[in-house]
Amino acid sequence: MKINKTEVLQALETISAPGEGKNMIESGAVTNVMIFGDEVVVDITINNPSLQAKKKTEVEILKTIHDKVYQKAKVKVNIKVEAQEKPQIKGKDIPGIKNIIAVASGKGGVGKSTVTSNLAVTLAKMGFKVGLLDADIYGPSAPIMFDVANEKPLAVNVDGRSKMKPVENYGVKILSIGFFTQPNQAVIWRGPMASKALNQMIFDAAWGELDFLVLDLPPGTGDIHLSIMQSLPITGAVVVSTPQHVALADAKKGVAMFQQESINVPVLGIVENMAYFTPEELPDNKYYIFGKEGAKELAIDLQVPFLGEIPLIQSVREAGDTGRPAALQENTPFEDAFTVLTQSIVQEVVRRNDSLPPTEAIKITTMAGCSAVKN
Repeated sequence: MKINKTEVLQALETISAPGEGKNMIESGAVTNVMIFGDEVVVDITINNPSLQAKKKTEVEILKTIHDKVYQKAKVKVNIKVEAQEKPQIKGKDIPGIKNIIAVASGKGGVGKSTVTSNLAVTLAKMGFKVGLLDADIYGPSAPIMFDVANEKPLAVNVDGRSKMKPVENYGVKILSIGFFTQPNQAVIWRGPMASKALNQMIFDAAWGELDFLVLDLPPGTGDIHLSIMQSLPITGAVVVSTPQHVALADAKKGVAMFQQESINVPVLGIVENMAYFTPEELPDNKYYIFGKEGAKELAIDLQVPFLGEIPLIQSVREAGDTGRPAALQENTPFEDAFTVLTQSIVQEVVRRNDSLPPTEAIKITTMAGCSAVKN
């Protein structure tokens, strides 16, 4: 079949680029269409730099041409991003920190802090310079997981200013609100006070040179998350879930929060924690206690990367309780799983940095519970 260019242009008039009110032809998003036999090449320019916007645009163009022009057409979409100029960038960069990864979960109890701590030590084992900010104000766990519960950050002079020196163990620099409270003391703070404490740990700390600063966010999608994204340009977010439906429903909300147009933090992918149980005496057996591959299927549905699955192993709990992250144990299934997971995250960070401009911190201009707005 000979494909008609006019039919292709008419088909593209039925869809719009992300964030554009007009159709792709009327808005000028389509810059060129070329036909080579049964092959269609579409050059398009969009303003939204997110990976999700690029993927959605490509999928819509392919589907439209196949549905309206020729089902067996070989369609190639070349997407160029021209992000609109911003009048100013809110928030502040931290000199010396190359990448900031936020680890989040839609609900508590899915092992987000365990994933965060083991991700941090695995990055350090790979030779990266790593920091961990325990931003879970109301349930800090990093001091226990890194066996530094009795440590306190020291004051150091940096360029004439007094700053906090993060506590360090296993090659990871750590700051947590847990260093400044008593073990039996509940943190009963309103949002503004919690945000102020976080800002002090972020900007009044001597982090030095870091390849990665890993943020352990609280569960859910609330005020602390907005405060963090208002303060820092997050490189990308990792969402942790277990396979069961109740956790996946909340994980979906977590992904949606980062993908919201006014926030627009790239989602590096989803991690499935407690994917299966393997008894020590039956190392080849896998028991899918919480369901099978639920997070993997969610990642496919949401068109975000699936980063890997982490098994449920008793030694992981024991390692966290004794303050030595399980990924430090060599030649174990857990170490292998975290090596694969960490490599996937690093690859996604590299891909994200190659294809997208730096993330901007957001400007919060509305009351809690309303939409956030980026300037």
